Amino acid sequence: MKILTVPVTPFQQNCRILVCTSSNKAAIVDPGGDAQKIVATLNELELVPEAIWLTHGHLDHVGAADELAMAYNLDIIGPHIDEKFWFDALPQQAQMFGFAPRPAFWPTNWLSHGDTLTLGELSFEVRHCPGHTPGHVIFVEQTQKQVLVGDVIFKGSIGRTDFPKGDAPTLIASIKSQVLSLSDDFVILSGHGENTTVGHERATNPFISGRFG
Repeated sequence: MKILTVPVTPFQQNCRILVCTSSNKAAIVDPGGDAQKIVATLNELELVPEAIWLTHGHLDHVGAADELAMAYNLDIIGPHIDEKFWFDALPQQAQMFGFAPRPAFWPTNWLSHGDTLTLGELSFEVRHCPGHTPGHVIFVEQTQKQVLVGDVIFKGSIGRTDFPKGDAPTLIASIKSQVLSLSDDFVILSGHGENTTVGHERATNPFISGRFG
C-alpha cells in the first residue's frame, strides 16, 4: 500500500490518497478542500480514484468530497449515520469556520462498526469511534498495520470535544477500546499533524495516561 498525504484547507487537514500497489486502485480519504490540489496529485501519479471515504462530517474533512465525487463519478462512503447532523449543517459550518459558502450534501452510503471496505487487494476494518463527533469512524488495515483515525487521536493529543455532541469521556473510551486495542507497531495516520504509532501514544500521550483527562 502507498499512502500519499495532501494537506488541505487553512487547517492543514491531512487528506490521504490510498493506493493498492498491486492493482493501482486508489481511494481518497477525507478530502476537506482544495480539490485542485488533490486532482493534481492524482493526475501526477496517473491515478483514477474509485471511492471517497470519510471519517467524520467536519467541513475541513469533507469540503471537497462532493466536487470530487461529481468529477470522478464516485460514491461517498461513510461516516456513521450519527454524523448526519453535521452534513445537514454544512452551510452553518462554512460560516462558523470562515470557509466560502457551500450547500449541504450527504454520503452515498453510511458505515457501521464492523463493516469492511476493500481497495484492490487491501481490506480495511471500519470501527466506530465517537467522542470527537458522534458518528466518527476509523479505518484499520491489519496486514500493513496502518490506521486512519481522522480527529480521534493525534501525536501527543486527542480530538476536541467542545463541538456540538462531542464528549470527552466517550472519546477516551473510544481511543482505549478501538485504537489502543491495536498492537504497538500500528502506524496512526491522523487528520492533522505528524504520523505516530500506537505504542508511542500508549506510552507518552498525556490524555490517555490520565494526566489531562
